[in-house]
Order: sequence, then structure tokens, then C-alpha cells
Amino acid sequence: MSVSPIAPRRSRWAAYLYLSSAMVIVGSSVVAGKLMVVELPVFLSSALRFVIALAVLVPIMRLREGSCLPRLSGRNWRILALQSLFGSFLFTTFLLYGLGSTSPAAAGVITSTTPAWIGLIAWLAMGERPGRRAVAGIACALLGVLLINTAGTSGHSGTVSLGGNLLVIAAVLCESLFLLMRKGVDQPLTALGASTAISLFGLVWFLPAGVVQAVQFDYAAVSTGAWLAMVYYGLVITIVAYLCWFAGIVRVDAATAGVFTGLMPVSAVVLSMLVLGEAMTWPTLAGCALALAGILLISLAKSAKEATAENESATAETAETVTADMS
Repeated sequence: MSVSPIAPRRSRWAAYLYLSSAMVIVGSSVVAGKLMVVELPVFLSSALRFVIALAVLVPIMRLREGSCLPRLSGRNWRILALQSLFGSFLFTTFLLYGLGSTSPAAAGVITSTTPAWIGLIAWLAMGERPGRRAVAGIACALLGVLLINTAGTSGHSGTVSLGGNLLVIAAVLCESLFLLMRKGVDQPLTALGASTAISLFGLVWFLPAGVVQAVQFDYAAVSTGAWLAMVYYGLVITIVAYLCWFAGIVRVDAATAGVFTGLMPVSAVVLSMLVLGEAMTWPTLAGCALALAGILLISLAKSAKEATAENESATAETAETVTADMS
């Protein structure tokens, strides 16, 4: 009995939805981080963010999967520890300290290079050489987000510094590694299990410096808005974005996943305009259209490729059936 091609297609488009949602949420971290870092120390706020996330994830893990943590080999735990080091600790540290001396719009310029870094890393380290359509999709998305952010820098609020931008560049490199390392886990691992493990390691990485900052910090000086930004970071950016990304990344190749990171700077720029009052320009709108076109191009390219493979498989099945009947 042959398997219907509808299921793989539904799974693929579900993956696209998960990846898109994750990157829109991660883009909001630029705005939330800017609001948070003005009043809260980086290591303390990040440690508290993971405490909040684990307070939600661990009970759900216990109910859904029967244990507080996933059961994995030592090798896979080491991969998740490294993934958390890059994506939870280093990415957050570099980004938040960078946002302390540069604007969200300038940070968006740099995050727009994420698809290119992911494609390059996937090619060099994982052997996933993108085809022509994939390259076209990556180029289109990259051009779009570059246009958005180049336009955005002309009217942003706040200051821009070379040091701040270099820190954001470091954050982008760490995020690229984080987004790809999940594929190195060779045991069954649910999105919930991966999110819980990554959050646990995130707390471990941030806790020592967070405790030092906690002892010396004046909590009464923090506004309600900064506390809410931290809670949002813990509940939405940490839990929801992680769950969506881990649910999507296992269903597509790295080059395809990389294209969806083009939504991250789009989200960052749009939310900077809505929340922080930055101006919307026609180049920004055009950049959004290009970025979304790039994502659509790579998605349709995958659909066409898989449809061709399905047709070839069906043809081969039919030929085998006819041959068997004739014999």
C-alpha cells in the first residue's frame, strides 16, 4: 500500500509555518531586549528569563512525556549544551550588550546576514549544497532584508557605535550555529524536550554571573515595563520561539531553514517602527516584499522538487505493478 503524498506536503507547510513563527518572535527580541537592557543587567535578566521558562516547561514535560528532562545519550547532551552555549548564552549576551550602544534598526542591518551565514555553514560543515532555486531564494531574502535595514538606518532612534555593531555581528554568528546544531542530535527528541534541555543549559550558563549581579542590584529602580519585557522574553521568546523552531527544523534541510531567518530582521524593523516609533519608508516596504518573496520562492522550489520526486516514484510503482501482472 503506497503512502499518500498529501501527508508530506502538509508536514512541509507546517514546518514553514513553525519556522516563520519562530523567526517573527525572535525578531521581537531586538525590541524587547532594548526595553529590558536599559534597566536590567544582562546576566541577571537572562537567568530570570530561563527560570520563568523552566517553571512552565518542566511541569509540561512531566505531564506530556513522563519525565522532567528528555532521555538522551551523553553525546547528544553535549550537543545540546553547546547549542545552548551559542544560542542562549552567547547570542543573548552579545545581542543585549550590543543593543546597549546601538539601535534596533542598526542591529537589524546585521541580523539580515543570518541566511547567508546559515547557508555557508550548512554547505561547509553539513554538505548541504543549495541548488539554483535555493540560491535565488536566499539571495532574494538577503537583498530584501538588507534593503529594509539600510533604509531603516536613516531614521532610527538612538545611537550607533562600531563596538555595538561588532557585538551584534558576533550574536548573528552564534545564532547561525545554534539554529543548525539541532540536526546533530541523532536520537528522537521532541520540540518540547529540546526546548526544556536548552533552557536548562541556558540557566546554567547565566546563573553564576546572574547571582553576582543579583546581589548588587537595586530592584526598586526597575519599571513595570522592563519587568514585563523580561517576562515576555521568558515566556514567548524562550518557550514559544524554541518550540516552533525545533518543530520545524527537523522537517526541512538547513538551507531551507536558513531562508526563513530572513523574517527575523523584518520582524525587528517592523516592531521597532510600531513600538519604538521609527519611520516606515517605501524602501522598507519594498524590502519586506523581497524578503517574503525569497521565502515563497524557496518554498515553491521545494514543492516542485518533491512533487517531481513523488511523480517519478508513482511512475516507477505503476511500472513495477504492470511488470508483475504481465509475469
